[in-house]
Formats: sequence, structure tokens, C-alpha cells
Amino acid sequence: MAILEASEIVKRFGPVTALSGAGLQVEPTTIHGLIGPNGSGKSTLLHVIAGRTLPDGGRVVLDGADITRAKPAQRARAGMSIKFQLARVYHEQTVADNLLLALQVRDGIPSLVLSRTRRRHQERVRRLLDDFGLTHVRDHPAGELAHGEQQWLEIAMAMATEPKLLLLDEPTGGMNRHERERTGELIRAAATTCAVVIVEHDLDFIRDLCDRITVLHQGTLVASGTPVEIERDERVAEVYLTRV
Repeated sequence: MAILEASEIVKRFGPVTALSGAGLQVEPTTIHGLIGPNGSGKSTLLHVIAGRTLPDGGRVVLDGADITRAKPAQRARAGMSIKFQLARVYHEQTVADNLLLALQVRDGIPSLVLSRTRRRHQERVRRLLDDFGLTHVRDHPAGELAHGEQQWLEIAMAMATEPKLLLLDEPTGGMNRHERERTGELIRAAATTCAVVIVEHDLDFIRDLCDRITVLHQGTLVASGTPVEIERDERVAEVYLTRV
């Protein structure tokens, strides 16, 4: 069974229809790319899935549960985790404390007040630091990290709660080649435990990384398939690849 099904999504902003029957289906522990020309509706669809905006029609189902009208916090409790384009880390806090704060999201107020969770989460923090190559900067303020390291920290924070579904909005924006390659490695590792949906402009990155790709154009679904199938699809070549 698919971990995520977004079907027949409609979203209007005044007289403008941003999405018209768009959607995608994501299988567990796969990496699914969402691409399209500027204005195709891919970011709007991601925001509908994340709960940042509610659709005017259609359904969003996460692991069998209808979350179409659910608030972002409810989606997080249901197993969805999100990293948007700009890194949202706590700049004054250390890298380790950023991860601790991400882990404490699910803890009750009494435990937080009594500082019980800090000790309990230390091993998980250590593993995340190691997995994401951040051990050497664990005690540095997050605001002092390089751009790529801040992005990796936020992915680590998104993975801290062990989600069923991870949403990534342009995770390689502003990165150099080495940072993009490292980001791809981290996403592949994440996909061993959860499904990943990526909105990305770097076609080479998407082609090399994703198991499946969905292509949107003017708010509608053009094609969905494996990277090879998408490359061979004449409709995709007409409405997207020739316009990059």
C-alpha cells in the first residue's frame, strides 16, 4: 500500500487555478521526485501535502489516514516530516541542541521542565551527528555552519522523529557539486527507513537519485514513472525538458 496518496488535488488562488486534478502516489522507502517548469504547481502541491495550504478539492492520504484537512502539527504526529528550501535551524543553539530540540517535540511538558529528556535522547543525538557527518561541529552554534552543513542539520532534524514520510523542498539549492553529492548520499540513507518526496530543479540530481518521478505542467499531471520512462516520454520533452 502507498504511504502517500494525493489525488485529484485542486487549488485556486483567486482567479488563478494553481492545481487542477494534480497528484502523486508514493510507495514506502522510495525516493519520489516532483518536477516541472516554473509555475507548474509543484511547490503548491508540496504545500498542500504538508498542510501549509488546504486544497479546494481532492484528497491527501498518509498511511491509510485521510489528512486532507489536518493541521501541520497533526500531520507531524501522523508521521510526516518536512524540510523546506531555506534552512530553519536555531542559529544561537549548538548543533547538538538543535537535534535535541527536534527530538523533544514529542515529549510532554513535565519531562521537559524536569530536563529528563536531555539524558534520554543523548544516544540518539550522537547517532544523528555521526550519520550526518556533523560530529566535528556538535558544539558549534548552528548559525556558524557552512550553507551545506546547515541544510544537512535540518535534514537530520527532520529525520530525528523517525518519520514515515520526509518532504524536501529544493534540498540542493545553493550547493556546490561535493555538497550535492553528499546530500544525495544522506537522502538515500533516509530512504532506507522512510519514503522521501523531493521538489528539485537539478534534473541530473533527480534522475540519479529517484526511484520514480512525477511531472507537472500548468497545475496538471503530465507523467509519472521511473527516470528512464520520464526521459523517454514525449509529453515531458515537450512541456518541460525543452523549457529548462
